Amino acid sequence: MLDLSRLRALHAVSVHGSVGAAAVALGYTPSAVSQQVAKLERETRTRLLERQGRGVVLTDAAQQLAATAEQLLALVEQAETTLEERRGQPTGRLLVAAFASASRGLLPSVLAELAARHTSLDTRLTELDPHISPGLVAQGVVDLAVTHDWDISPRPVPDGVEQAVIGDDPSEVIVPAGHPLAARATLQRTDLVGQRWICQPTGSVCHDWLVRTLRTTGHEPDLAYQVAEYATQLELVAAGLGIALVPRLGRGPLPAGAVAIPLEPTPIRRLYALWRPGAARRPAITEAVRVLREHYGRLAG
Repeated sequence: MLDLSRLRALHAVSVHGSVGAAAVALGYTPSAVSQQVAKLERETRTRLLERQGRGVVLTDAAQQLAATAEQLLALVEQAETTLEERRGQPTGRLLVAAFASASRGLLPSVLAELAARHTSLDTRLTELDPHISPGLVAQGVVDLAVTHDWDISPRPVPDGVEQAVIGDDPSEVIVPAGHPLAARATLQRTDLVGQRWICQPTGSVCHDWLVRTLRTTGHEPDLAYQVAEYATQLELVAAGLGIALVPRLGRGPLPAGAVAIPLEPTPIRRLYALWRPGAARRPAITEAVRVLREHYGRLAG
């Protein structure tokens, strides 16, 4: 009989494209995932992974087995959901994915409350880009995702996914204390023309929003420094190297030498919770969404 945990490991490699990425999503070490797949190979007497450069690819047999694993995992989720619903209490494992600033600014207090209130609930957190996590929810790899989009760039919801709004996260322009704009009470988009920018890397939601917004002024933005962490962006601003647009969630105290100025109209980043419709009956999902909204309301207030 095929071992479900080993099938789960193979399915994760199939979805994420590498052993390392699968390990991050499952909360295992890469060696543990490799061992699970190796045991599955012995169990099925079939070669499942082949070396390609520095990585691995699934064989044809492995791709067929991964597709079967996805169906089996969906059936297991249905059974677990039914049992948890009957108990009426959040139980079992809940794998949550969240983008970086939500993982830092919102999830610690949420996860702490869930752990304190529901001792039989095993909640795990994986940090993932909001471009990635919705698809993983739809595929059953992640139970619940915290994602975001921007007011001028709404994110489409994949088929097989439901969502609820957690709240709105306003952003401000951060400038060096000695910058000519630092004394302004508010800024307009035209005030930002010709500035040297510190922003997130190409391909991120925040980077795309910034480029699209600044191009509406008729000028191409000068993106001098592209770094993923907002904390790093703030330090670069404080060093006098440029300006940045930073959401409030997870920002933390500004370093000495940096000043926050509201931008009008205010750029809004909207936060969502995403889950599969079949899992909506799980008390763990409904409770986690409730706590997310409650804690974000406190932060925003």
